Amino acid sequence: MKEPIKIILDPEELPKQWYNMLSDTPAPFPPYLHPGTKEPITDPSFLMALFPNECVKQEVSPERYIDIPEDIREAYYRIGRPSPLYRAKRLEEALKTPAKIFLKREDLSPPGSHKPNTAIAQAYYAKKEGIERLTTETGAGQWGSALAYSCALMGLGCKVFMVRISYQQKPYRKYLMSIYGADIYPSPSDQTDFGKKLMAKDKNHPGSLGIAISEAVEAAMKDDGAKYTLGSVLNHVILHQTVVGQELIKQFEKINLVPDILIGCVGGGSNFSGFAFPYAGKKLRGELDKDLKIITVEASACPHITEGEYKYDYGDTAMTAPLAKMYTLGHDFVPPPIHAGGLRYHGMSPMVSLLVKEGVFEPRAYPQEQIFASAKLLAETEGLVTAPETAHALHATILEAKKCKETGEAKVICYNHSGHGMFDLEGYKEILKLPI
Repeated sequence: MKEPIKIILDPEELPKQWYNMLSDTPAPFPPYLHPGTKEPITDPSFLMALFPNECVKQEVSPERYIDIPEDIREAYYRIGRPSPLYRAKRLEEALKTPAKIFLKREDLSPPGSHKPNTAIAQAYYAKKEGIERLTTETGAGQWGSALAYSCALMGLGCKVFMVRISYQQKPYRKYLMSIYGADIYPSPSDQTDFGKKLMAKDKNHPGSLGIAISEAVEAAMKDDGAKYTLGSVLNHVILHQTVVGQELIKQFEKINLVPDILIGCVGGGSNFSGFAFPYAGKKLRGELDKDLKIITVEASACPHITEGEYKYDYGDTAMTAPLAKMYTLGHDFVPPPIHAGGLRYHGMSPMVSLLVKEGVFEPRAYPQEQIFASAKLLAETEGLVTAPETAHALHATILEAKKCKETGEAKVICYNHSGHGMFDLEGYKEILKLPI
């Protein structure tokens, strides 16, 4: 019998709990600091003024596993969970590598990425608490699309501040959000005091995720019926994404394999964390019978881990959000307008940062010209058009597979195929100089 190309779990194998990395960290997790006093936040009411209450409880929970409400599991079925694990045999053949390359297919949800895994949960908890609207920021639009979808599912309003350069580069993402019923504004915008201040200085400001976060937080704080949500960085967001990695463990068990290398792209850290944390927990607990290399891949144009400083910094440009200890390029960093909009955040998830600092993860960075070339190879061999963000993980995967060709090692390499690139074709045309 031939080796399977696609490894699919039964619906009843969908995880019933989220995995909490906070229970297995090799060093204490640094507390968040109040933006005004710079003292550790010990009173959860400050965070609860921003986020749904249940999300704040999950943010600081020490429990290794947290139950997933049945209504959320049902919504996960709706978006195609459990998602398939896919063997990229044609890519292997093109590379002439003995390595086995696997993709965890998170591009198949209605919004086209892994982001609904947490958007659904955050919208569900907001609805239960009587919140009427959610505000948020988005870079490339994956998160904004996922939250717009989830708010429509839960009957909530949705206000999205989209980084201006991505608002201009990726019109189809904002169209999708609008179809789901969301209100979308290019950030900086004329909807907030902070946005107006920046627009007065430069009406063509390209924006940044830090600025968009500031606007979304301000909009929520001025609206009694609203709360703020975000699609990456914080522990409760990452927690919700761990359905991905838990499914992955079951899928490799089905074919009697353990990966040698796991790879994910990192902007704020959500897709990588959800994909890698369950395996990282097993590694830290000594439950794996082989060494496991886990690689984070960022854009060299926004090298927050590889060139940033590990220190306390604000999560937003206006300095209204809590400070977190993380790898950062500075909260006022304005990134160049690369097409991987989801990788343009100035900082990295505090939990990912801690684990990089402790040597659990290996960081790398690549330029967009190289990652788009790898993305084209995947399209030509496997027929998959990937998001520019995801292409960073793909590129690292290809490089690892080429090393296996040199050494003759048949390593098992898996990356998180975190989103499709069907709304990113202008980026492909520009960077690859397509003859059309």
